[in-house]
Amino acid sequence: MSTAATAHGMDKTRVKPDWPPLRQDEVHALLREFPGCCEPIEILFVSPRPFSAASVVSTRAGRVFVKRHHRSVRDRDGLREEHRFLEHLLAQGAQVPCVYSSLSGETAIEVDEWTFEVHEAPVAVDLYEDARSWTPFISNVHAYSAGSALARMHLAAQGFAAPRRKPRPLVSSFTIFADQDPETALARYLSERPMLEEYLIESNSCDQSLELLAPFHHELLPLIPALKPLWTHNDLHASNLLWNSTRDDARVAAIIDFGLADRTNAVHDLALAIERNIVEWLEFSSDSAEEDCVLIHLDHLHALLEGYESVRPLNEEEAAALAPMTALCHAEYALTEADYFLSVLNAEESVPACTEGYLVGHARWFRGRGGLKLLDAIRRWAESRSPSFQKVGAR
Repeated sequence: MSTAATAHGMDKTRVKPDWPPLRQDEVHALLREFPGCCEPIEILFVSPRPFSAASVVSTRAGRVFVKRHHRSVRDRDGLREEHRFLEHLLAQGAQVPCVYSSLSGETAIEVDEWTFEVHEAPVAVDLYEDARSWTPFISNVHAYSAGSALARMHLAAQGFAAPRRKPRPLVSSFTIFADQDPETALARYLSERPMLEEYLIESNSCDQSLELLAPFHHELLPLIPALKPLWTHNDLHASNLLWNSTRDDARVAAIIDFGLADRTNAVHDLALAIERNIVEWLEFSSDSAEEDCVLIHLDHLHALLEGYESVRPLNEEEAAALAPMTALCHAEYALTEADYFLSVLNAEESVPACTEGYLVGHARWFRGRGGLKLLDAIRRWAESRSPSFQKVGAR
């Protein structure tokens, strides 16, 4: 049995996990509620992801993936939002795991302060199992396959008409910069998260980020009406993908971990995939003047976009929206992560990394040399694929 005593921190370090690892006795009790899962034999792998406790478990009927959330993060209704989306995707042939139902027909099981879910463990390779978010792909082929898998998922998501999720911790939404007035939308966002709102009274990080990101919002605003609402994954990085081999030319076998999913749009989801995989943010320091120390993998960018468009070509407005969306898409996740540390963990000492380092620091980077290098590469790509594209650059 693999027992991970540590979890991924917000940098390259390992830290004490937010939540205790799953125990054999609680897994045994849980799986009795799921027909076909049979008796668990061994906890094979303990996930190092910090926001829940999760493990791959072997049973007499095969492997399953068990995940336990604190109810303040995901209650039954919160998990059902994700599960309904997964069920729709699976019915449309998307490469996603099946969510198992209990004897009572429930996919989310509440026990005391916890909420559990049980997923199929696809027969595939977890090639990036120890990789953090913002870790680059191993190869251009991986980037291409990730792009095509995301596009197939977007096609499968069409027709899923559920409304936007209720305000919850750790959901990657798109509301603030989708509004004509981001300042008012931000105030509305914070009013639904009172502990975060109170904390930010003493901080100017929101004002700084709004000012830094204003040129990108101005660039995006006229294109927003053309971005059709769509339920999206919102966290497509290499370690949320399973693969068909360990080779550099491996292909995506499944997309996993829909915890951040919400109703946004396809361009927002693609921008997040760029932000998560193309920039090596783990080398970034908001105190550093050396912007060029942050590596940007433009070869992976072009492979990701080529893979995506091999399945679902972007229209002219979507292509034009991708560069500014890439600069904007991190903002609400930075805020929801800060809210998680405040309202769930009562860990105020962790909040500045989200508000100053992530929200403001990344916004400032996008206004500097490194950010403009990435965004200009996306704009040039958009121009090259569409001769009639009219550039409205944020300079």
